[in-house]
Amino acid sequence: MEYQFETNSVENVTAKSLVLFVDQFEKVSNHRLRDIDKASNGSVTALFDSGEFSGKINETATILKPIGYNCDRIILVGLGERKNRTADSFRKAAGTVSRDIGLNASSRVAFCMEKTADKTFFQAAIEGFLLGRFKINKYKSKSKEKEKIKKLLFVTDKARIKKNMTAAVERGIIIAEGQNGVRDLSSAPSNFLTPRDLANKAAALAKEYKFSCKIMDEKEIAREKMGALLSVAKGSDEPPRFIVLHYKGAAAKVKHIVLVGKGVTFDTGGISIKASLNMHEMKGDMTGSAVVLMSLVTAARLKLPLNIVVLIPSTENMPSAKATKPGDICTSRKGLTIENINTDAEGRLILADALDYANKFKPQAVIDVATLTGATLFSLGYEGAPIFGNNPNLMNKIKKASARTSERVWEFPIWQEYRDAMKSSIADLRNSGSRDAGTCKAAAFLEYFIGDYNWAHIDIAYVDIEINGRPYIPKGATGIGMRMLVDMLINWKK
Repeated sequence: MEYQFETNSVENVTAKSLVLFVDQFEKVSNHRLRDIDKASNGSVTALFDSGEFSGKINETATILKPIGYNCDRIILVGLGERKNRTADSFRKAAGTVSRDIGLNASSRVAFCMEKTADKTFFQAAIEGFLLGRFKINKYKSKSKEKEKIKKLLFVTDKARIKKNMTAAVERGIIIAEGQNGVRDLSSAPSNFLTPRDLANKAAALAKEYKFSCKIMDEKEIAREKMGALLSVAKGSDEPPRFIVLHYKGAAAKVKHIVLVGKGVTFDTGGISIKASLNMHEMKGDMTGSAVVLMSLVTAARLKLPLNIVVLIPSTENMPSAKATKPGDICTSRKGLTIENINTDAEGRLILADALDYANKFKPQAVIDVATLTGATLFSLGYEGAPIFGNNPNLMNKIKKASARTSERVWEFPIWQEYRDAMKSSIADLRNSGSRDAGTCKAAAFLEYFIGDYNWAHIDIAYVDIEINGRPYIPKGATGIGMRMLVDMLINWKK
């Protein structure tokens, strides 16, 4: 698909399908709608009178063969009430129209952003469009779907806006491609994405976008004394990998931001095996690693003036005669011993070693992302991600990025009672406490392994998958978290 930018009036735009974003209205008074109404023999009035279209959020209506316009159809898409309009209104509207049958049969599509001047609206529109039409066809034996849209044109009637529109859309394309990259990785079956495959994918991306990549095999992991990671990997025939990626976009004196992602490419629960229902979804237990990997790729593509390190501990969690058993004790890289109460609480073990390894970079901040606890379902459900941290400034950065991207988070506490619950009577720590406040206790466990740096933990369990489908989030892997992290990095200040 080729992207073009144009300064023009709607009636002079040449396209097969022309998309017009419309604020909610109580009568056909907007001059543009009146013109279209006249050119279509009163179609807009008829749609309004019938209740089919009034510009409500995500409503769409198609006007065919409007007289005096150089297009086959005009697709009206609602933004909702103007007073409540945000960037996400455009993201949702574009996501809704991205699946329109007529639009997707068109070789040339135009998005008309007439009176829109806010560059975040342009960015959101292309994000919504690319995110909303995401599909995975590569595992089908015969995929008949072919891209019919050859050109997507962004149009404004103000020449002074075109430069900002162009830059915003180009940024939005990169960011949306990053989020779709997360979805692609998270949706990969585990026989297509082992820890070694994930490492190879990271290495290929590092080569393509020119950042460094170091991959540790099981022997190097052992030399690093990452006993917690190795204890999880014991049950699988697939060897673990520890991936270190390094993007240098600033002077050497600028302290690193470290992103850590959980990379469990399949999680059976180990000896504490999960129920079989929905276990197939556990191929996505490496989504945290996909989020941080594609965040780094996106930062590199945007040439952000930052130094960023990504750490990905990757393994499978399998039951076998070699697997760690409940009650076993391992020694982490930090030297703390851990009693394994529940082998299905494996993510915090591999993150523990990675969080300690992060000290090597003397970072200004470390943020870990993980599908860590099923308990998030009973706190925020599918609607948002719990976050934890030890620095108000870092937490505010995440919250502001959350608000700008509409990827919702909510701060939870780490109280002393949660820390105490993770202490063992026979080892330093236990990897699982009682079921109550499970998300908070998991964060409290991770806190034992951080160094003298600002730290945040984002638990994306249950926001990583969409069960119903939303305007720009189809059913399946969501990729949520990447846009928020990238926005935070874009707006990072010393």
